[in-house]
Amino acid sequence: MFSALIGAESLIVNQGLKRVFRRVRPTEMGDPRFPVRKPSTSSFPSGHASAAFFAASLLTHWGGARTAPLWFGAAGVVATSRAYVRIHHPSDIVGGAAVGLALAGVAKAAVQRL
Repeated sequence: MFSALIGAESLIVNQGLKRVFRRVRPTEMGDPRFPVRKPSTSSFPSGHASAAFFAASLLTHWGGARTAPLWFGAAGVVATSRAYVRIHHPSDIVGGAAVGLALAGVAKAAVQRL
């Protein structure tokens, strides 16, 4: 179930939202100090941030509130790393996190109906 949900989130963000916004990245290749592949999609929203916060929300929902610091801490590291290596603007990260949390809310509601 989790794999299907994260796959759906990725399709919505990477093949849907990114095509709508088409924001230019801060740099084409990122910070030269870090080996980062050249992204083929637009900058907004950050797909990594969206996926990380989507996963953190679902895993916390299923694992209980005690797991929240672990999952959201990891999501925060993933999200901020994208701006650190200069592949995303900070607002891409915030937008990606918001999208991920919103999509997780939709996913949780859909799963409860099943």
